[in-house]
Amino acid sequence: MNYRMITYIMGQILRIVGLCMLLPLVVGAIYGEHHIFASFVIPAGITLLLSVIFTIKKPKNTAVFSMEGFVSVAASWITMSAIGALPFFISGEIPKYIDAFFETVSGFTTTGSTILSDVESMSRSSMFWRAFTHWLGGMGVLMFVLAVMNSNDVRTMHMMRAECPGPNVGRLVSKSSFSARILYGIYIVMTALEITILRILGMPFYDAVIHSFSSAGTGGFSMWNDSIAHYNSLAIEMTVAVFIILFGINFNLYYYLIIRKFALVFKNEELRVYIGLIVLSTAVLTCTVLENYSSWGESLRKSFFMVASTITSTGFSTTDTSNWSEFSQTLLLLLMFVGSCAGSTGGGIKVSRILIIVKTGIRELKYIVSPRAVASVKIDGKPVEKDVVRGASNYFILFMLIFVASVLLISHDKYSIEENISAVTTCINNIGFGVGSFSTSGNFSGLDPFSKLILCFDMLIGRLEIYPLIMLFAWKRH
Repeated sequence: MNYRMITYIMGQILRIVGLCMLLPLVVGAIYGEHHIFASFVIPAGITLLLSVIFTIKKPKNTAVFSMEGFVSVAASWITMSAIGALPFFISGEIPKYIDAFFETVSGFTTTGSTILSDVESMSRSSMFWRAFTHWLGGMGVLMFVLAVMNSNDVRTMHMMRAECPGPNVGRLVSKSSFSARILYGIYIVMTALEITILRILGMPFYDAVIHSFSSAGTGGFSMWNDSIAHYNSLAIEMTVAVFIILFGINFNLYYYLIIRKFALVFKNEELRVYIGLIVLSTAVLTCTVLENYSSWGESLRKSFFMVASTITSTGFSTTDTSNWSEFSQTLLLLLMFVGSCAGSTGGGIKVSRILIIVKTGIRELKYIVSPRAVASVKIDGKPVEKDVVRGASNYFILFMLIFVASVLLISHDKYSIEENISAVTTCINNIGFGVGSFSTSGNFSGLDPFSKLILCFDMLIGRLEIYPLIMLFAWKRH
């Protein structure tokens, strides 16, 4: 284990986070919130000091393998969440540190679950930092570090694997740093495009920035208690819905579009299933929630937005889903597990994993019927490597074990079994809302500190996809 390199990587990550924590000072200066400055300067100073200590001398041995990559990423995400919570706590806008930590973990992991009952009472600076954690965590802070690093070391792929969602990760070009720059470039352009369109549609510039940051990270933090419904605008709702769907697509496909490899995009099976699920789920929900609305058009409008928000793990809302039928809410819960595409900013198990698991099951059924038959799991018409198939199955098993354990651990609280299941579901899949007390009109403030810590762990597990955190707790054995 290269311990020195682990702290060096952490230092690089914390430097970026520390510099980003100075951005809310600009917002504070614009809106005259000078009283908030110390709340950001102090934690930013702590973060930058730690980064200097960790990176003051580059290690002679710069080898980075899977263990180092996983441990450094997991430790960095926990550290940056712990420090990133300080502005909320120091300012007194979130009086309890455990609540501030929950809110920050929810931000960086792009979950969107909140303990706040009145978001609108926050300062503009804190609102900006809250939404910016979504944007920074969406593509991944380590990916940002790799984007600015001038490295062609193939072993940086181990770091990318620790933070990139999905069953597999590969480089777009020969250098990992160039791959990161391409992905972040696409990410920035799409964010800027959404800000521009929302501004054209009449949304104030500050509001457009906040909601675009949350859309890009598929997080769901809004500056209004009633989320996107506050604007009561069909154009704004459809714009946000389309963009969160776009952010839920594998970013590699956008690169293929840029270099005119259109066939690779249109033949992508995961993309076709992802779009198909959105269309089918919207159609089903439109019919089942029609009784809640005055027309087919309104039912379609609400259904499409909530399907997009759920399957992409964004968590924006335009309606109170607790008033929907049990069937409709159950369908949304199932979409939470499926999630978006691998290589996107969305959460969930990922469509590609679901495809691999389902096709593996079909293959096993064929083998039972015809033991001599030779069948392989294929995606996009190509056989999937055995390691990837095994990895998808192992991930699902670990995911469900952690899910069941988490439901059990928070069941001591005062909530019903349905609410406990939905709380874990929404956190481990990085969604933001569940059912009952945790629906779009509720929040997580009523949970005790132990349950909040369990759900913080679930949010990190969901965003980092299990293995980095397991490696962090098991690293002493190696």
